[in-house]
Amino acid sequence: MKLPTLTVAMGLMTSMALAGADFADTIYSGGDIVTVNELQAYAEAVAVKDGKIVAVGARDEVMKYQGKKTKVVDLQGKTLIPGFMDAHGHVFNAGIQALSANLLAAPDGQVSDIASLQQTLRDWVAKPENKKLGVILGFGYDDSQLREGRHPTRQDLDAVSKDVPILIIHQSGHLGVMNSKAFELMGVNSQTKDPAGGKFRREEGSQQPNGVMEETAFFGLLFPMFAKLSPKDNEIIFNAGIDIYSRFGYTTAQEGRASSSSVKTMYGLAQKNKLKLDVVAYPDIQTATDVIKAPYLSKTYHNGFRVGGAKLNLDGSPQGKTAWLTQPYFVPPEGQKQGYAGYPSMKDADALRYVEMAFKNNWQLLTHVNGDAAIDQLIGAVKQAEAKLGKADRRPIAIHAQTARLDQVESFKELGIMPSFFPMHTFYWGDWHKNSVLGVERAANISPTGWALARDMIFTSHHDAPVAFPDSMRVYSATVNRVTRSGEVLGPEHRVSPLVGLKTQTLWAAYQYFENKSKGSIEVGKNADLVVLSANPLKVDPMTIVDIKVEQTIKDGKPVFTRQADSKNAMSCFESDRCYKLASHTLAAGGVFPHVHYQ
Repeated sequence: MKLPTLTVAMGLMTSMALAGADFADTIYSGGDIVTVNELQAYAEAVAVKDGKIVAVGARDEVMKYQGKKTKVVDLQGKTLIPGFMDAHGHVFNAGIQALSANLLAAPDGQVSDIASLQQTLRDWVAKPENKKLGVILGFGYDDSQLREGRHPTRQDLDAVSKDVPILIIHQSGHLGVMNSKAFELMGVNSQTKDPAGGKFRREEGSQQPNGVMEETAFFGLLFPMFAKLSPKDNEIIFNAGIDIYSRFGYTTAQEGRASSSSVKTMYGLAQKNKLKLDVVAYPDIQTATDVIKAPYLSKTYHNGFRVGGAKLNLDGSPQGKTAWLTQPYFVPPEGQKQGYAGYPSMKDADALRYVEMAFKNNWQLLTHVNGDAAIDQLIGAVKQAEAKLGKADRRPIAIHAQTARLDQVESFKELGIMPSFFPMHTFYWGDWHKNSVLGVERAANISPTGWALARDMIFTSHHDAPVAFPDSMRVYSATVNRVTRSGEVLGPEHRVSPLVGLKTQTLWAAYQYFENKSKGSIEVGKNADLVVLSANPLKVDPMTIVDIKVEQTIKDGKPVFTRQADSKNAMSCFESDRCYKLASHTLAAGGVFPHVHYQ
């Protein structure tokens, strides 16, 4: 099935486009305007009225809509583009990241070994606002970037504190580590069995957990912990996530695996006040079907919020070596033998049951599939569900699809499955995938955008925050350049043009959401969701796209973020006083670690 070009033919700007209408609220001119509309690729000016784009075209024509109260914005040589749309991320969880100790490696943090990780946790808990929390929380460690080349253990965390529970979360979001005190409070010990779809890593020669938890072993402890947060805590976390997204130019955000409580929090906030950004939530189809219905489930936004469908998870993380592959990992993880290829989250019959559930209810289904074995499972389930229920434009999304084989990309096209790729992996873990996870050939084809383009398919590109910062320009750069940390181009045949890279986060992302008639390009009649960039990404050296700054984010015609000349980079929210003040209201002492036993 050849997907459309996705240009909504609403007409080019003419001097009669708004005959008889009121004057514009705002007119933008004085810089490049990249419309992402193939019928009118560039414009000299854009006029906005009541949150909608009312005129696009030559400056002299657009200025006819200037009235006494019209604000004329001189872009001063900067570039105006459509607002970025989050094809896959976790805006709620990004708020948790913002409130935690920053354990990321460079360029997003300063953790390079176990010692610097320990010191970062000590510095975080030493803050007066955090001392009273009764818990030490860190986010973003990456064993592939630690000098020791391994995960921290409970003993490493015990060296920070034996008395205060500690939880640190791997950058993938699929693994975590607890210290001995946290395990004690959670009832985890040598008698604790591994849950289906997860593992507690053990100390050599013993059944004693070493602190590292994979997949459902990790989620089974994490979710009950954060379920203990109060509605006020959840509001603070959500608002912190929204704030970070707006700083990177996103006008539509996603919560890509929502719980019932987070949906109710987001919906409740939207009922009180219109959200700064549009937020689409996809509740977990296994645990949160109670909120995949009215009034939450909707094709239209209610004050900036809607549930758009459901989320299904079929495997884990390639960089964490828990993704489910058909061929073994190049180097097996600690505790595994040669031939280890990861594992599924569920059986084929269960995957089919959930896909059929979504199709029967007309829920758009986003399915997490990193490994090619998991992709096979999804393709098989979609084929069977369609054979039983018939074809329709359900627009299922294969989230990540990182190790998709060529035959699987062709199946995506045949079945109308839209891939949302994760090319940021080429920067953050490209070297790791080549040398440890997948080997040379499979690593070169990770996130195979070139195969999709060669088959006239569209796709989206995402950041999966808080796995990575919701950094639109790094997503953009990785999609275009595919350069690893060491400077190697990984899979040059999968590089795309800067225009295609822009479409993956704008017009094609709007199509993914069934919103391409109202978003994704600068066209008359569409929402005035706009971003001002410091430079034109279509004109600069592609290798410098990552250095372009978001100067302003505009939602429905109103600025929601403006970068000040002396402001700190948005990434350094971790170090800002504001974030620490937010943290002082969350994770109340003793309330986060319920006593939970695995059976």
